[in-house]
Order: sequence, then C-alpha cells, then structure tokens
Amino acid sequence: MTHQFEVQYTIKPSRPEAHIYQVSCYIKNPDPEGQIVYMPAWIPGSYMIRDFAKNIVQIKAMSDGKPIKFEKRDKQTWQCAPCSEALTLEYEVYAWDLSVRTAHLDTSHAYYNGSSVFLAVKGKEWESCGVEIQSPDGNQYKDWRVATCLSRAEAELYGFGTYTAGNYEELIDHPVEMANFTLASFEAGGILHDIVITGKHRADMDRLCQDLQAICQSHIDLFGELPDMQRYLFLVMVVGSGYGGLEHRSSTSLLCSRNNLPLANQTELTDDYVAFLGLCSHEYFHTWNIKQIKPEAFLPYNLQQESYTKQLWAFEGFTSYFDDLALVRTGLIKPQRYLELLGQTATRVWHGSGRLKQSAAESSFDAWTKFYKQDENAPNAIVSYYTRGALLALSVDCLIRQHTNDNKSLDDVMRHLWQEYGKPQKGVPEARIEEIISTFAGVELSEFFNKHLHGTEDIPLPELLNHVGVNFLLRPAENMDDKGGKPASSNQPVSGMGARFVKHELGALLTHVFDNGPAQRAGLSAGDVIIAIDQLKTDKANIDKTLASYTPGSTIFVHAFRRDELMELSVTLAVSEENTCVITLDDKATNEQYQARNTWLRYPYSEDTANNKVQLVK
Repeated sequence: MTHQFEVQYTIKPSRPEAHIYQVSCYIKNPDPEGQIVYMPAWIPGSYMIRDFAKNIVQIKAMSDGKPIKFEKRDKQTWQCAPCSEALTLEYEVYAWDLSVRTAHLDTSHAYYNGSSVFLAVKGKEWESCGVEIQSPDGNQYKDWRVATCLSRAEAELYGFGTYTAGNYEELIDHPVEMANFTLASFEAGGILHDIVITGKHRADMDRLCQDLQAICQSHIDLFGELPDMQRYLFLVMVVGSGYGGLEHRSSTSLLCSRNNLPLANQTELTDDYVAFLGLCSHEYFHTWNIKQIKPEAFLPYNLQQESYTKQLWAFEGFTSYFDDLALVRTGLIKPQRYLELLGQTATRVWHGSGRLKQSAAESSFDAWTKFYKQDENAPNAIVSYYTRGALLALSVDCLIRQHTNDNKSLDDVMRHLWQEYGKPQKGVPEARIEEIISTFAGVELSEFFNKHLHGTEDIPLPELLNHVGVNFLLRPAENMDDKGGKPASSNQPVSGMGARFVKHELGALLTHVFDNGPAQRAGLSAGDVIIAIDQLKTDKANIDKTLASYTPGSTIFVHAFRRDELMELSVTLAVSEENTCVITLDDKATNEQYQARNTWLRYPYSEDTANNKVQLVK
C-alpha cells in the first residue's frame, strides 16, 4: 500500500487458529515531541468501559528501519520517543469475543469493529486515513470475501485491498466481516441494501429481503430520506444460540440463532423470526436516531472515558418503540400481535421493583455502571432505559395525538429532530427533546416528565391507551417464565415464590430473588440451589407445577444448597403479584377511538374480526 495518507493501517488475520490479528499503524508525520497513541475504552452504542487495549498481545515501534523507544502511560495509552522520520507501530490483537461489540477470529471467519483493533493517533483523529485489509494465508481461505461499507480505494466490491475513511471516527464506524458468506440484496430509498450472513443456515433469502425491504422503506418514509450513504449493510452472524445488534452509520452488526431466520416454504411467522425482524428494525432506525441525531455529549465522542447523558431513554427507548411499530405498519404482523409485543415490553418493566427506585433519566445516566453491569439484584434496583423509554415513547405519542386530534404524533417529533439536529450534525441538548414534545403536543408536559421520566411513578398507560381504543390490564404471572402480552389461561389464583430459576445439575438455581417476596422473606438468596420441596426432589422442569399445586398462603419446606451448605427453610407462598401486562384491542371502541387507532398503527389491511376477513386498504 502506498503511503498516501497521514495515517494508514494494515490489518491481517495472521493466525486464525490462534485468534490473532496482525495490525500496523503508519504515521507519516509523527509529533516531533513524541507521538501519543491510544486504544478506545468503549464503542459507541454500547455504554460500558471495555478496555480494548487489554487484547493487545505485543507491540513495537519502528522508524527508518530502527526500533523506537515507547512507554505505556496508562491502561490504553502509549507515547513514542521523538523521531524525525515516519513512525510505524506493529502489534498483535487477540480476538475471541463472539459478539457485535469487539472482534472475533477463527478458521471460519474474521470479524472486527475498528475500535477494538485500531490505535488512534493523538492529534490526528480528524485526518483522513486508509486501511489495507489483507487475506489470511492458506488455501482454505481462498473463498473468503470482505464485507464492509468503508469506501473502497484499491479494492473490488467485497474484495481484499485498500479502503479509506474521512477520519478515525468514521474508520471505526464500519465493521468488517471476512468469510465465505451468503450475500443477498434489495433496494430501499434508492440505494442498495445488502444482507451478509456468516455461519451455517438454511434461510429463505428472498423472503428475508422482501420483509427487510418493507421495514427499511417504512423508516425511510417516516424520516423522508436516508442520511448520506452509498450502500447499507446488514452483517449477520448465525450461531446456535445468541442474540444482539449494534448500529453503525451505514451498517449494523447482528448476532442471531438459526431459529431466528425464516426457512424456505415456511409460511408461519414464528416468534423467533418476528424477534429478528424487530432487531433489524431497531438497528436500522438507529441510522437516524443516535448515529445522526445524537446527544450533545456525544459530539464528538470521547472514547477514552465515559460520556454521560440523561437522554438514552429517548435514543434507545424511542428506537425500541418504533422497531416493532414498523412491523405492524408494514403489515408484517397484525395489530393484536403487535399489542402482545407491547404487553411483553410493559411486563419487563412491571416485573421489577427497580422501576420504583430509578427513573428513566437516571437509568440513562447510570448506563455505564448499572445497566451494562447488572447483577442478581438488578430487577430490584434499576429500570431499563430501553423498555421504560419505549413506554415513554408510546405515552408521549398518545399524548400528542390526543391533544392535537391526531394531527401530530411522535413521528413529527422524529422528523423535526432529524431536520433540526441530525441532518446538520448538531448535538441535542439535555432536556431539549422534552421541550420539542411539548411544542408538538401544544400543551406543557413538564408535569408528566417530572413524574414519569425524572420520577418513578408508573406511567398511566390505561388512560393514555384509551384514546386509541386499546385496553391495558395487569394480571398475576402464571409462572416464572410468563412474558406477558396474552390473557391468562386460567382465572385460578397462582401461588408465587417471588424468584427466578434456571436449570442446575442439582435442581433449580435461583438467579433473582425479588424484593419482599416469599423467597426473600424466607431467607433464600440468588445463587441458592433448591433441590427439594416438602422432601420431594425438584428441578427447573417441574418447580412451576409443584408451586402451582399449592394454594396461596401455604407453607412449604425447601431444601437448598448455599455454596456447599445444605439449608432447610420455611417459605409461605403468596398470590402472584399483578405485574404481568396484557394489551388488547377494545372491541367496544367508539368510532373516534377506532379512527385514532388506525391513524396510530396504520396497519395496511382492514380486519373484519366478526367474520374473520382481512382486506387490503386501498
């Protein structure tokens, strides 16, 4: 690679079997006082200090063919001795984290985010740079290709070679996948969208393209245009069990189970596939909401330390609201199925007493230390700015519609944020989104935000959803795995223990013990393994049925191991708390409510529920 850029990188999967990338960083004109370089501590979109520098195995500095002294200044920063010629740093990176956040390399594929492999050059972060992506050695890799949205310089489309970026921030915002992958394409918003799938699968690529095209076009239509890009890329890693996504400026990295993908000749829209479409929708919506419309605190990113904002409830919460909403607006799922998903989101909020202790604004601010570092007490101590934020988005959408006779909505707020802040690349100041929502509603909503955003009062969803002819109710959980969203299968009272369990070789392992529940009052703790109830062996498979066989108020004797000590405890069962949410269409909705619901959901079909008929709305 010719050294035409001030900063140029080379990366090669040099030892896939050992999970090692060989990376070099060439600096044409290093700082005469001694060049400083550093590795980011976190990656945008995942708000946790990950200390990527820990994966550097060895590093050396050279100039004019001679070694240059350098020293480590802190956990992620190095300073080289002054040199008069160009400086090259060569280092190895260990990559064995199969996630969307870092880097992974083995003999089947190579994947990386730039923040976990490329050193940043202090003082030159805003210089244009180049990167040569090299193929691993060996005939077994001859069919590998390169998938990335980096600008190509001396590389074929999907080929190895030289790529460019306008600056370091752009360089690390285009993940790279190298493998013998599956490729399919569709067009939305006038540009090509590619789907790259790595891993063994039998996905129906035509159906996947068709469904994703509808979702992407729906989001493009909402905002009116795409941000400036030449191509969009869905990078999908398929595994036996896994789930996650991370947004980038013109691509997204996704991790999913094989069960999440549609199979050929499979007409059923499975829950797993709906979840995957919702994930794709979520990350695609981020193309505007967080990649372009950003908190003021993120312009520019400070990748060496935490960047605090109280606004993640809007950037992640609004995205979590619009992701599944797009599925019903495109007709991929029916309204009632959407409301079931909404009920499951609400259930995740109501199942934890942490919602009464931490506000959504506090959850946003504390993402670095609480949300991304959850422990066994998390349900009792914190609330998710994703789920609580999604319910706040639903709430303010209903409020705006109600106060404007359905002439305005949260859609208008998003378009305003795009035009006012995203497109011109201005950071959104703290509390500004609340002001914009009040403006579009035409009423002052500060009291609502004080109670439900900055405070911990439960959101009055029954009253708010009434405007769109939708019912909201709470019922007891039928078992510990009850996700909500659907009516109870029985009206019989359910005995609850106030705990969650997972399978353990000895019995049932407690993962969470809820505040003031029977298990906590009896002295059980997370980490205990229940092996018997009333002197009969139990495990994860039968503990639900066992508990259901007792009436509320019954006392049971539990044998459990804590560490290696056997304990016998007396647990008095209670009626399961009414904290499982069900959201349904109101069959008695007025014409006004029915019209408001249609305006909100924009489901492209007309349902005659009485005669079980469905018609396309012309």
